[in-house]
Amino acid sequence: MSYKHIEVALADRSYPIIIGQQLLVNSSFYSSVIQGKRVCIVSDRNVAPLYLDTLKATLAVYEIDEFILPSGEQHKSLQQWQLLLGQLVSNKHHRDTTLIALGGGVVGDLTGFAAACYQRGIRFIQIPTTLLAQVDASVGGKTAVNHAQGKNLIGAFYQPSLVLIDVDLLMSLPKREYIAGLAEVVKYGCIADSEFLQWLEVNIQGLLARDSGVLQHAVWRSCQIKAEVVSQDERDTGVRATLNFGHTFAHAIELAGNYEQFLHGEAVAIGMVLAARLSFLLGMLDGDVCEKITFLLKNLGLPTALPDNMAPETLYENMQMDKKVHDEQVCFILLASLGKAVSRSDIEQAMVFDLLSN
Repeated sequence: MSYKHIEVALADRSYPIIIGQQLLVNSSFYSSVIQGKRVCIVSDRNVAPLYLDTLKATLAVYEIDEFILPSGEQHKSLQQWQLLLGQLVSNKHHRDTTLIALGGGVVGDLTGFAAACYQRGIRFIQIPTTLLAQVDASVGGKTAVNHAQGKNLIGAFYQPSLVLIDVDLLMSLPKREYIAGLAEVVKYGCIADSEFLQWLEVNIQGLLARDSGVLQHAVWRSCQIKAEVVSQDERDTGVRATLNFGHTFAHAIELAGNYEQFLHGEAVAIGMVLAARLSFLLGMLDGDVCEKITFLLKNLGLPTALPDNMAPETLYENMQMDKKVHDEQVCFILLASLGKAVSRSDIEQAMVFDLLSN
């Protein structure tokens, strides 16, 4: 079995990202991380019927508990987090229990936050089953639940012990969710590697066909870029902010649509186009780069424009609750050039309103 290995270098919090095929059923990866005899697998109602039994069979030597969430972003909530913690208490789990997140970003974020809090911290493993989670949410230790007034407002930085990325799991992903994940892959090319962006342009058909070799490279390079950034800035006080390219707009768009109108990756695609256009309006970026990014996203089947039902006033108000607000100034991640992102918090409100209105 061939697989790729990336190390997230964080001293005593370092951990491996393993990327390949048929990894879910390889017990050796788990045994190197799980220290006690008990595990609790957290999944959701979409993923559990597909992969839970397979994972339980792989982990048959352990005592297995399970917690199944309803599916959807609206369930990344304090209520579900409390239910999970309550089950861990009721079933007498201790500090040697390992939590395993089997699912997308919602499952991974909530499981990680529970692991960070339960008995002041227990081990957890990420097994992301969506493309978006494989290239973004599962790596870096950002764990959280949503609040009614904003996304990911309640959480902690808490690193997993292992991220196991089996690209075979993407074959069962609904088309819309798979394509939404490609937005985060494009993001890495925009902010850190223009050659990778060119590679994506050349391999559009392979990406859309879910070719395993193409997918493994796309996931590997995305995770490699994120691991490098996280290793430099674990707590998001500097360079890690560049990973939020398009996200200031995206989180506002998601909230305006009650987390139902757009998937996260779809909102990120629109947000990246808006961020690129804002970079152009500020004289930082050539217009042809904006067109290049927009064209690639469109060819991958992603949305690139705001819907008519989202008022600029609502979107800007939503941005005020974003975690990237400092001293009441909204922070935008923009492009100085293709492959180089910068943070700006000096953008006039009028310019943003203009952008959102056109």
